[in-house]
Amino acid sequence: MIIGVLNQKGGVGKTTIAINLAGVYAKSGQRVLFIDADPQGSALAWSAAREAEPLFAVVGMAKPTLHKELPDMAADYDVVIIDGAPRVSELARSAILASDIVIIPVQPSPYDVWAAAETVRLVEEARQIRENLQSVFVVNRKIVNTALARAVYAALANFSGTISDVSLCQRVAYAESAMNGQVVLETAPRSEAAREITRLARSIAAQLTTKAQAA
Repeated sequence: MIIGVLNQKGGVGKTTIAINLAGVYAKSGQRVLFIDADPQGSALAWSAAREAEPLFAVVGMAKPTLHKELPDMAADYDVVIIDGAPRVSELARSAILASDIVIIPVQPSPYDVWAAAETVRLVEEARQIRENLQSVFVVNRKIVNTALARAVYAALANFSGTISDVSLCQRVAYAESAMNGQVVLETAPRSEAAREITRLARSIAAQLTTKAQAA
């Protein structure tokens, strides 16, 4: 299972989502490989800040040949998470081609919705080569019971791709865990943040399993 987390707009929380998803799968006993394909290297910096034993391997591969090199690396792992690059189409394209499913994080903001169109275009291009490639929008940093949160779902319905029924709310637990190179399942395992990222991880795995069974 190879999961890409991408949006051509920066600052949407993709690295936070990617790292915490990897944490969920690793905590469940699966072998996880994390690919930092963003030249900014945020996930590598997160890993360097960690003092505890690693939950999963983190490798920097901000390369347009990622989709060609990853299959051999992925063979020894149950789950691969790719933290893709914003704004660099050739890197994003390679990360998308390497993925089985692409998570597109979108904040409840019109700017994020507009920017998602470019990521959707790249996914649709990749489907010319990988026809079974899946994509799913995940609303991130949602503020509950706001008109803006409701409006973003309506706007995303105009794009191709699934909209996840699991959203991630604005929570300080994600930032607090990241400061020490940890995930929320370590620092706040009974928090709402831990529960919602676990639900998202299970939802993504279930979507891939359902698609595989239908094929």
